[in-house]
This record gives sequence, structure tokens and C-alpha cells, in this order.
Amino acid sequence: MNISIFGLGYVGCVSLGCLAKNGHYVIGVDTNPAKINQINSGKATIIEKEVDTIIAEQRSAGHISATDNVAEAISGSDISIIAVGTPSSEKGHLNLQFIFKVAENIGVALRNKSSFHIIAIRSTIMPGTCDKVAAEIEKISGKKRNVDFAIVDNPEFLREGTAVHDYYNPPLTLIGSDNPVAAEKVAELYRQLPAEIIITDLKTAEIMKYINNTYHALKISFGNEVGNICAELGIDSHKVMEIFCKDKQLNISPYYFKPGFAFGGSCLPKDLKGLQTLAHDLYVEVPLIESINRTNEIQIQRAIKLIFKYNNKRLGFLGLSFKAGTDDLRNSPTVSIIEALLGKGCNIGIYDKNINLAMLTGTNKDYIDSRIPHLSSLLVNDPVKLVHDCDIVVINTKEPEFRDLVHGIDDKLIIDFVRLDEALLTKNNYIGINW
Repeated sequence: MNISIFGLGYVGCVSLGCLAKNGHYVIGVDTNPAKINQINSGKATIIEKEVDTIIAEQRSAGHISATDNVAEAISGSDISIIAVGTPSSEKGHLNLQFIFKVAENIGVALRNKSSFHIIAIRSTIMPGTCDKVAAEIEKISGKKRNVDFAIVDNPEFLREGTAVHDYYNPPLTLIGSDNPVAAEKVAELYRQLPAEIIITDLKTAEIMKYINNTYHALKISFGNEVGNICAELGIDSHKVMEIFCKDKQLNISPYYFKPGFAFGGSCLPKDLKGLQTLAHDLYVEVPLIESINRTNEIQIQRAIKLIFKYNNKRLGFLGLSFKAGTDDLRNSPTVSIIEALLGKGCNIGIYDKNINLAMLTGTNKDYIDSRIPHLSSLLVNDPVKLVHDCDIVVINTKEPEFRDLVHGIDDKLIIDFVRLDEALLTKNNYIGINW
């Protein structure tokens, strides 16, 4: 395949060499004459393991070249990859001037091209950027999106120092597009790599680099805060985190990575507070760990605000305990929500098959007595009647019985905090807490 790459910096140079090594003919485009001369002399524009050898070999084989002539690059390629820099401002906003300058140049070049052209953005961009780039190209070229050209987001996940290894051994390849033909064409560039190719919508692909790298920063910071606590106690923090990472069922797994409701129960709040208190007693600052409670409280307040938009409606809560299959009400976020709504005079009914007030004992009973002492007047034994009598159904736990109960509901609003069933997402009367 014939490919043009705009930007011969870090990502552009690695992509240039690796795509050529995979059998493609690649034209590098840059405004810097020094970089153009380096590539045409068989030299890499960056210092990176293995790249210099690959560039030299592929230039010698006639698989790569470089130019500042955009029209030449566009006419000589089927796919253009944009790999220019998107530096951050002091406030964190991206400087997209290089992206839009390339878009402008591609738009001018496309005026004289009759065949279909694909533009794939590898640069790190904010959601919505691809649509803006496509609109700019349409305006300048006079061509029509998804008729004469298509836009694709293809974020890179290369680490400096191991970029070539990462290119050939990616965890996955991500492609976002609203054009299936273009997405599949770009996917063909990566079919020989040992990783799953995921094709999704543009905005999902655009945000993934930020989510990934923010989580990597979070992991480093969490590890450092744990390390600082352990150091004060004379504990080997590397042993602690090594054992932590052995748990692939909960610790290093998708289990808790499901956006939705706040956490609760007897374990997470108690142990989180315990670690925070331990750090405090040791005079160790742990701002990341300290902020976890605040984030959880924000999620509870988000739920309250969502429901309170309809405060004059009758509310039917499905589930009261902190998660399905338990009667544990301690630190249940639903209890906090109901407590707040009752204070505003809301009309509430609750169904939870796991809650038997006569069976509540100990701290569980003390907790509910202090928060909702008149809970017995709110509990309903018949979920069908609860749903029938209310105006809004609020789903708080992922009990299997709730799926059949709410699927046929079309005459009242469904508010879901736990993403009960993917099939519900298509209903017009359905709202999720953060989807």
C-alpha cells in the first residue's frame, strides 16, 4: 500500500520505518528541510533503539522517501497518516495548529485528486477533533466526506525507548471511524501484528489515549503513596505491590472498571479510612488516597441531582443494599440518596428481596436506624406493584429479576445506576448515571 506520513518527529519516524518494513511504500512529509534530508539520506530523525537501522535499510530498498511537497505525497498515496505534535498549553488545552495546518494542506491537494483518500490521525487529540478536521478538509477541497475522502482516528501507544518493540507488539490496535471501508483499509496495515484490532466510533478512539495515560499516571502515584506508607513502617513496598499484582481476579482485572454507582459496604469504606488514618498517623501525605472518598461522594451527589430533577414524581427504588445478593446496608450509597431525597419531601417506595427488617442485627441495624429509622414504611414486598405505582424506576443493584421487570416499561422513566442490561440502552425512557 502507498502511504504518506505528515510529521517526521517521534511517532512519524517510527511509523515510517515500521510500515516500510512491513512491505508498504511510505512518503514522509515535513516542513523541516533537515528532517527531509535525514530520511532521504537513510538516517532517522530521532534517537530510538532500532529505528536508525530500519530507516537505513528501508531507504536503501527504495521503500521510503521524504518531501515537503504535499500535492506529490497525496497523489502518490492512498492513506495519509497525520503524526504532527499537539503540545499542551499551560492550562492543559491542546494546541492543534499543526493538525489544522496539515488538514488545510491536504484539502488543497485533494482538489486535484479523483480517487478516494483516507486520512488517519495518529496524533493525540481531544474528542471531536476528527470531525473538525474533516469539516476543514471538506471546506477547502470542495470534496465530500465519506464520498471522496474519509477520516480515521488511529491513536498510537508507543513508549519512548521501546517504540519499535511496542509497534510490533501492541496490546491492541485501535481504529475509530464512521466509514467502515476506511476503517477496514487502515486495519489492513496492522493485520500481521499479534494483537486484537478494535474498530469503534471516532470519539471513543479519540479519548482512549488520555484515559490510558491518566491511568498509568494514577498507578505510578498510587504505587508511590503505598511505598511511602510502607517505608515508614519498615515494610518492603516492592513485595507488597508484587503480591498486589498477583491477584488477577480483582486487583489487575476488568472487575471494578465499570463506570456507575458509588462504592459502599463494610469493607471498602472501612479499609480505605484505615489506610488514610495510618498515613496520617505516620505523617505521610497521600493526596491521591485521601481524594478517593471525595470522588465517591461526588458520584452520590450526581445521582441525587439526577433524581431530583423529577422531585415531584413518585420514586420506586429497586435495590437498597450496597450491591446485589446481600442485605448489607452499611455505607450503601442508596441509603444516602434516599436519606437526602426524604429530606426534600420525595415520595419513595423501595423493593429489595434481601432486606428483612426483622433479621437486621448489630451494626447493620444500628446503621439503618440512625439513617432511615422509618424504613419499614417505605419497603414494598411486591416489585410489580412498586413499578406500577411509581412514576420513575430507579435501579440500584444488579439483581437478575430486575431485568424482566423493567424491560417492558415504556410509560415511565427508568434511571439506572448499575447498567443493568445493555438492551435497555436503546429505550427512549432510559437514563444511565454516566452513560
